[in-house]
Amino acid sequence: MRVGVFDSGVGGLSVLESLLKARLFEHIIYYGDTARVPYGPKDPATIAKFSLEALDFFKPHHIDMLVVACNSVSAWALPAMRAKTQIPIVGVIEAGVLAITQSTPKDTPILVLGTKATIRSGRYARELKEQGYDFVDSLATGLFVPLIEEGVLEGALLEACMQHYFAPLKSAPSVLVLGCTHFPWIATPLQNYFTNHFNTPVRLVHSGEAIVARLKIAYGLSTKPDNSTLLELHASGDKVLLEHLAKPLHALI
Repeated sequence: MRVGVFDSGVGGLSVLESLLKARLFEHIIYYGDTARVPYGPKDPATIAKFSLEALDFFKPHHIDMLVVACNSVSAWALPAMRAKTQIPIVGVIEAGVLAITQSTPKDTPILVLGTKATIRSGRYARELKEQGYDFVDSLATGLFVPLIEEGVLEGALLEACMQHYFAPLKSAPSVLVLGCTHFPWIATPLQNYFTNHFNTPVRLVHSGEAIVARLKIAYGLSTKPDNSTLLELHASGDKVLLEHLAKPLHALI
């Protein structure tokens, strides 16, 4: 089975890693729109336009399924994309909500981190509240995206950015939803921040793990007996960082 993975940049590599570990597909084609990243500050119409253009990119590859590894696209563009193709399209927000509802008590304090576009859509908070979760807060933390795209995954600059966003918080959540596929790249610094400043552990919900769980449940996919996977990496712009960050993933092929 041939699957496409679409992201606004390099963040979707965190989803790609989970897919490679799960060994659900024989052939994975990754496309990052690195020429126009980030999507988070863009308006919904522009996000939808770029997402439909990504569908055009995948046409000659004849994929059987598309995984949208971008929360901003999952928040605003899935209906338009699904109207233009017959192949199944799986988004990370649906998967993330499923992961939370399967393992989290209803009275758990939850904090959703995401880009401005994702948080503005209200998708996570709305769908979680529909499932009975009344203690859901959302915080737009879009500055993390360009830092990660520049390869800043630790250090003083990232610490200052976390302090900027999280210093106003009065208490720590029990669950932190990484509502942008870039954010797993800084999962350890995020976890350390909340542990050090609030002296309490926080559980992270990772889009990649959530996508794998949804694919298994909704589509009946399972680990294939042959553990080899053909992987292609594509980008609309400079793919140097994409290839650099993807190097460790080749050990999973």
